[in-house]
Amino acid sequence: MAELERNARKREIFGWAMYDIANQAYTTIVISFVYSAFFVAYIVPADSVWRDAYWSIAIIGSTLLAMVLSPIVGFWIDQGVSKKRLLAWSTIICASFTCTLYWVGPGDIWWGIAIILITNTAWMLGEAIMSAFLPQLATRKNMGLVSGLGWGLGYIGGFVSMVMVSLMIIRADPVTDTGNYIAQHQWAMIAISIYFVIVAIPTFVLVRERSPTVQALAVKQTGTWREWLRSLNMFEQQRLQPLLFKFFWAFLFYMAGVQVVVKFIGIYSTGELGLSQQDLVAVFLATQFSALFGAIAFGVVERFIGARKVLFTVIALWIVAITGMYAIHDVAAYGNWSVRDVFLIIALLAGTGIGSIQASSRSLVALLAGEGRDGSAFGLWGMFNRLAMLLAATFGIVADLFSRQNALLLVISFFVIGALLLVRVHGLSQASRAPRSGPTTADRIGKN
Repeated sequence: MAELERNARKREIFGWAMYDIANQAYTTIVISFVYSAFFVAYIVPADSVWRDAYWSIAIIGSTLLAMVLSPIVGFWIDQGVSKKRLLAWSTIICASFTCTLYWVGPGDIWWGIAIILITNTAWMLGEAIMSAFLPQLATRKNMGLVSGLGWGLGYIGGFVSMVMVSLMIIRADPVTDTGNYIAQHQWAMIAISIYFVIVAIPTFVLVRERSPTVQALAVKQTGTWREWLRSLNMFEQQRLQPLLFKFFWAFLFYMAGVQVVVKFIGIYSTGELGLSQQDLVAVFLATQFSALFGAIAFGVVERFIGARKVLFTVIALWIVAITGMYAIHDVAAYGNWSVRDVFLIIALLAGTGIGSIQASSRSLVALLAGEGRDGSAFGLWGMFNRLAMLLAATFGIVADLFSRQNALLLVISFFVIGALLLVRVHGLSQASRAPRSGPTTADRIGKN
């Protein structure tokens, strides 16, 4: 990616951001909130000994698949395979197979698991492919702002899809009208698939594929099968891009903290705090807007103070939020507030951090990637993102052993370790404003 003198055209950046709005519907409705709960409650038979475990098989399986495939897809991108074509395939696979969830009824456990395995893997690969466009769309100075804009607008997609599904499609009473309730969940999968495809169209129309630079072509010319195997050797990749990998190790831990909140907030808030489903929906809708604000606001701030300081600030924000959650009963008693109100305030604070920490991390990958290695860098980003999800799963084990409240100390430790490892990554602020002149510029900055 040669340094651009200015951002890409606004319409192209808009088209790129539209993909965040499109794909957020899938992960919000299918993976995080609606279909996951429906699968456990209605697809898995009521007399089954295992319930959550079936859903875990689908999530862990797709995570492992994406973790393996992400570096491979990244290598293909660096070898000149069209990013738009790869993104189109991941979108088509995710959307079309999500449609087939319409035919998954009560008892079709393994059919449902197989579909989620395919769709979630395709979605995660699409996320990495789409992010690989970022270095071509922004100057180094505006990288955080453009990344934050896309990530922030993605939360609008989550909000719109939740309103569409919860208020317009799934309206039957699950107790008195179970048949219609199940059918409406099945129709919702078709609606989400159509939404995904339609909203993603501007991405394929407005975003253009750019020719590789001279440096990128030099990398491409080494694209033998040995080079392909070399791209999968993590020790070799760490040797080639040491500063990027130093960042990835910090990213692994603080992102594990974020993933705990994303994956376990529903279980924690209902099981530990006694919040109702209506409370959860209200919290979700509110945090979508705080996440939108945080992603864009910190993207603007990054232009002035640099990416490294932004990350430290956001990690500190997360530590405050999780500490507040750990002491939530004491805070509520001290202020004579309800636990629900305190939780809402903490959730809004965490929401501000969730969009910004992911947007800033994505922009840093673009800043630190070697010349001609943008695809590989974002493939590795996808792999470490999935590793963070697996690390976050340890929260459930710790919660069972020591209680959910005490397990929050593990989450705090993830953020603290991430911050300490980030201290070792020198030169991020300079990298966010320095010209990029070769494949190892970021690493040279990091050694200064």
